Amino acid sequence: MKLDLKHSLSLKLLRVVLLSALVVGVVLSSAQIVFDVYKTRQVVATDAQRILAMFSDPSTQAVYSLDREMGMQVIEGLFQNDSVRMAAIGHPNEPRLAERSRDLLNIDSRVFTDLILGKQMEFSAPLVGRGPFKEYYGDLTITLDTAPYGQNFITSSIIIVISGVLRALATAMVLYFVYQWLLTKPLSKIIDHLSNINPDHPSENQLPMLKGNEKNELGLWINTANQLLSSIERNTHLRREAENSLQRMSQYDFLTGLPNRLQLQEQLDHILADAGRVQHRVAVLCVGLDDFKNVNEQFGYQTGDQLLLLLSDRLRSHSGRLGALARLGGDQFALIQADIEQPYEAAELAQSILDDLDLPFALELHEIRLRATIGITLFPEDGDSTEKLLQKAEQTMTLAKSRSRNRYQFYIASLDNEMRRRRELEKDLRDALARNELHMVYQPQIDYRDKRVAGVEALLRWQHPQHGFVSPDIFIPLAEQNGSIIAIGEWVLEQACKQLRDWHDLGFIDLRMAINLSTVQLHHSELPRVVNNLIQVYRLPPNSLELEVTETGLMEDINTAAQHLLSLRRCGALIAIDDFGTGYSSLSYLKSLPLDKIKIDKSFVADLIDDADDATIVRAIIQLAKNLGMQVIAEGVETVEQEAYIIAHGCDEGQGYLYSKPLPAREITLFLKQSRQTGNLINLAASAG
Repeated sequence: MKLDLKHSLSLKLLRVVLLSALVVGVVLSSAQIVFDVYKTRQVVATDAQRILAMFSDPSTQAVYSLDREMGMQVIEGLFQNDSVRMAAIGHPNEPRLAERSRDLLNIDSRVFTDLILGKQMEFSAPLVGRGPFKEYYGDLTITLDTAPYGQNFITSSIIIVISGVLRALATAMVLYFVYQWLLTKPLSKIIDHLSNINPDHPSENQLPMLKGNEKNELGLWINTANQLLSSIERNTHLRREAENSLQRMSQYDFLTGLPNRLQLQEQLDHILADAGRVQHRVAVLCVGLDDFKNVNEQFGYQTGDQLLLLLSDRLRSHSGRLGALARLGGDQFALIQADIEQPYEAAELAQSILDDLDLPFALELHEIRLRATIGITLFPEDGDSTEKLLQKAEQTMTLAKSRSRNRYQFYIASLDNEMRRRRELEKDLRDALARNELHMVYQPQIDYRDKRVAGVEALLRWQHPQHGFVSPDIFIPLAEQNGSIIAIGEWVLEQACKQLRDWHDLGFIDLRMAINLSTVQLHHSELPRVVNNLIQVYRLPPNSLELEVTETGLMEDINTAAQHLLSLRRCGALIAIDDFGTGYSSLSYLKSLPLDKIKIDKSFVADLIDDADDATIVRAIIQLAKNLGMQVIAEGVETVEQEAYIIAHGCDEGQGYLYSKPLPAREITLFLKQSRQTGNLINLAASAG
């Protein structure tokens, strides 16, 4: 880049210095001229005093003797000086002895000098006689023309101004060459080198040090600039690395290295566009691991991350059949199968994934099996956009998990309606308690030792004003999700305790109340305080309140659960583990927990007569409870054969439709009274129903 001369720093400095020198020269010259004015006035005054002194004696003699001729001779002598314009001898109060005047000198410069010095200057000296009395005789007066003096002043001033300007010009030229040599030329070299610097690699062509400038400002500037260039290159390199890393983080999962949801959406957009042109199907598979939270809690999150890495590798093994593979987050993955003809191809892929997961993952000393549920949507049948297909695949997977796990499920047209209904129910559930839509029913629990009603289980029901009866299997998970389960749970506890107090007041003092606790309630910090307050308020005797918790609820946070269970036991409540056998609890945890009773899940009781495996499980649970010193109750007892089998193998209590379906409190009261009178439980249950 060539520098335009008019923009040169040397010229700019020259202009500044020249202007400054001129200003200083003018100021100094003006001061000199003012001083010369003062000096010129002094010269005029000095000459006047000299002239007066020279002609004072003759003038005194002439005025003393009143000799006019002599006086005129003195005046003529004075006029020999060209500067004298007027002269006079005499007493100021009398006619002058002698006087003369002439015109001002015609000099061109007096146009200026008259303004500075004036046209003329008048001086006088007293004429005094000699002797002891020194008598005063009059004055010798002269007027000097200032033009001759001003002419010399003008000449001197012109010389002063011209010399000042010339000095300023000479100084400016010298400084210009100094600036050009010491500043402009070095800066021009630096500019030339700067123009050759590669912006991508600025430190490759660093500025050379200028000879003689190593320690001055230019040398320091060059060193600093080179350091800056190196720093810029380092920072540029780091910035590019950060941008690449950020771009990768924004598009890929940090743990597995798989594309994330954002990158998957971009890939699926292209796949759908291509499939739309050739009119091929595309399958979107959303894979969600079952109970992966329990794996993290049992083996640790580090092991969980290792499992996700191994799972990612297994999913990559299907890459030959995939158009895209991504991790959606947590324990969810998405697979895109492009260019398929029939839906069964997606089913085959889903089943092969489930089969792969059935093989154990070997991690150090553990072999861990994972299970998954897969939701499948098809393009174009289930949606024509990336957002719709992914959303419906996730919804399908979530719904499939709520029904049955470890399987794949295709999206169905009614899914939208069902999900919409679930959202409406979740919204209505928040106000169900305030609108008195919730009510309690109770199911008797029979003690097999004396065939009496030992207790009842409190069960919550929801009668929706539009949808009618809503199953607890539907609204309890919804309440846990939206947080309303805490308020609902406390209401259930209070209603059950109040009802138990009423029954005790009616004379059923040995009756026990069983209440289910949700997982959220179990881990709520206020639960022990709430239960203790209710026991105190309704004066419930020890062991008359039985709180049922599920295996999965215990295993979510075993330490917190254990502390709360101990607090509940200290309040006087019994603890039962519900749905035993359906979860994944460890026997070592089971042994360490403060449990009083094990409840056999109805799914095992239902088929124990015809299914040898279920019968074996029931016997094993009963034996386990006996070994741990716990009681056993079986739920879902519906036939005499089932009752006979579990009694024969040592079950303590039973609950089910064989005795009574869940009934409102008023009907249970009638049931209790009739059972106390007759003792025929089955017939009474039939009559009560």
